[in-house]
Amino acid sequence: VQLVESGGGLVQAGGSLRLSCAASGYTSNIRSMGWYRQAPGKERDLVADITTTSGSIKYADSVKGRFTISRDDAKNTMGLQMNSLKSEDAAVYVCRALTWLNRDYWGQGTQVTVSS
Repeated sequence: VQLVESGGGLVQAGGSLRLSCAASGYTSNIRSMGWYRQAPGKERDLVADITTTSGSIKYADSVKGRFTISRDDAKNTMGLQMNSLKSEDAAVYVCRALTWLNRDYWGQGTQVTVSS
């Protein structure tokens, strides 16, 4: 499985961005996909996750009500709509895919910068 993120950039606080993750390869083996983020000097944390079967979603408490994760199975893509961005949302956002064999795949990441 290969993952490629896009859509990062610079945005003012309070603004919006939409990230996209395109999956290719053996995508039928993917059990769930998610977005993680890592700010300088901090650990990589889950932002949002969505399963491919039931569509079950979970969000980090810090983004609930502001971020929306989605997937398009026909296009093998996953999106993350980020609204009301805060300075603390600035990080490298990375796409992750987990397969039914419990193998992890990660994208290269896309930078999100929030200016105050």
